[in-house]
Amino acid sequence: MSKSDLQPHWENIYRTKGERDVSWFEESPAISIDLIHAADAKADASIIDIGGGTSRLVDALLDEGFEAVTVLDLSNEALATSKRRLGARSAKVQWVVADITTWEPSQTYDVWHDRATFHFLTDASDRAAYAARVSKAVRPGGHVIIGTFALDGPERCSGLPIVRHDAASLGQILGPSFELVESRNHVHTTPTGSIQRFQFSHFRRLK
Repeated sequence: MSKSDLQPHWENIYRTKGERDVSWFEESPAISIDLIHAADAKADASIIDIGGGTSRLVDALLDEGFEAVTVLDLSNEALATSKRRLGARSAKVQWVVADITTWEPSQTYDVWHDRATFHFLTDASDRAAYAARVSKAVRPGGHVIIGTFALDGPERCSGLPIVRHDAASLGQILGPSFELVESRNHVHTTPTGSIQRFQFSHFRRLK
């Protein structure tokens, strides 16, 4: 699938499937919240959720009193679903429809979170563009949390090929300005009962 086809692909998925009908649905994004806590994020921390789509991480962050949350996704349909679910609370969130490989951040963030977006970047040039956005968007001392399919995880998702990662491959792409804080294995059970093996790696920006 060409890059120009990706946005229509995701718009169609979110237009035709219910929130609980996609394989990545989580009732509670517990590991993401735990890792954000591990980053010692305070209520006023600026947090961006890359590929947040219909994820309930934004709900959980608002529930915990975080005041500066941004959700970025390629699909306007996905973000519209999240806005409807949040109702009036959606006004507290900054919503960005963008391709992460071409997006130009207008501010810096304390925490960059990505669950299952990075592994869709199958071209090395797109992974490099992503890393460049991380370097622009994450302040020195800030944190980067990236969850992908693990090395023993699935090879495809939503009809698309993916690239599996571990902490070492992510660290190589992010570069020497980011040090690994920790990496965790995680087993996600899909709504249909299938098992997907993930890894979550947490980095801190040094400079």
